[in-house]
Amino acid sequence: MRLYEYEAKQIFGKFGMRIPQQIAIVENIEQLDDFSISFPIMIKAMVLIGGRGKAGGIKKAKNIDETKTIISEMLKLSIHGYSIEKILLEEAVNISSEIYLSVTTDPATFDIVIVASASGGVDIEEVARQNPEKIWKKIILENVKELPGIIADEAVEFLVKSDSNLMGSENQLKTTIQSLYSAFQTVEAKICEINPLIVSEDKNIIAADAKVVLDDNSLYRQEPLLKSIGIDPRSKRHDISEQTIFEDKAYRIGFPYLDLLDEPEKFEKEKDKLYVGLVPGGAGYGIFSIDEVVNVGNRYFNGKVVPINFMDSGGGPSLSKVADMFHLLMDHPATDLIITSRFGGISSCDIFIRGLIMSLRDRYTKRKRMIPIFGRMVGTDLAAAREYFEKAKRETPEPLKDLHIVVGNKKIMADVIKDGIEYGFKIKSQDGIKR
Repeated sequence: MRLYEYEAKQIFGKFGMRIPQQIAIVENIEQLDDFSISFPIMIKAMVLIGGRGKAGGIKKAKNIDETKTIISEMLKLSIHGYSIEKILLEEAVNISSEIYLSVTTDPATFDIVIVASASGGVDIEEVARQNPEKIWKKIILENVKELPGIIADEAVEFLVKSDSNLMGSENQLKTTIQSLYSAFQTVEAKICEINPLIVSEDKNIIAADAKVVLDDNSLYRQEPLLKSIGIDPRSKRHDISEQTIFEDKAYRIGFPYLDLLDEPEKFEKEKDKLYVGLVPGGAGYGIFSIDEVVNVGNRYFNGKVVPINFMDSGGGPSLSKVADMFHLLMDHPATDLIITSRFGGISSCDIFIRGLIMSLRDRYTKRKRMIPIFGRMVGTDLAAAREYFEKAKRETPEPLKDLHIVVGNKKIMADVIKDGIEYGFKIKSQDGIKR
């Protein structure tokens, strides 16, 4: 569960970290009449995504008229596909220096990692790529509850050497680092991050931004904390740092989905590769499908086949949900081919094929992008599914001309995948897919 900035700051405040004075959370300009505001202030869009500043989601206002104008414009914005519904107003702080500070968990080893840099306020990944010497990183091999002072001192020494302007703030820096670590451990977070951690002109250390992602598995233990900052413990938000537009859409519809491409909305495909979307019949089969597409791609197609997603379509989805799964992948700009499989157990082959055909007919009628689909179905309700499929092909052949579904066990899935990829490359070479 990722928290909004104002919620994360409340947690940091509980652990003794200094935060800017929060004035209000507003959803329209009329609410401004309810508050007494001393200017200047910061106006911040509350969305669970990074990159707000570059997208116009963070601005400074000097008076009430400027505030109303900024809020009105901000509420019309969409940041990386996310609409803005709430806006934080807080005091503006004069900045002398900006620091990056985080405590997180290495996904490969599950060790705790502390990262600090005097180059705060910018994309830390970019700093790490271009100037790795500006990053201080410490791996904590033992799961200690409180950060030893000697480690905090190392971080402070590195930061002061990087920015002499931090001299005189060493004690505050040390306390803040230890407090952030304590917050990370106590709330059972996946990440606690401050970017930027501001050194003000009067040498105060202030968390100007805040990011906290809680571990979903520990939320039941964190009910008192969640209630104390106004969150219903039964509510759920995504538990990853940055969702893509497609992950968010799948989450709202109600099925598990993950993009395997970085920033798929901006992704640029390599012309000689085939990008394969997957609608498998369950989570386990979803993992297998990714592996099998890569395996077939490596064995027969010189490693030029790229699976673009993980999806769990099991558990007996409705007709409309099946249709939405295919709509999502056909709307995905990277998709060249869709591989699907329905091994009917809990899920019905009949519901599956009806939902799939419903999506294709709908897209054909609305002249939306159509993607070749190869797959197989076997199991529950197979007879009814076969009958419906054959009837649909007779009644509406045009929308289904690129739907290739093997009914029953007469072909193994690896061969279905190979056939689909061969066809995908053939169509792509003829530029038959609109991209």
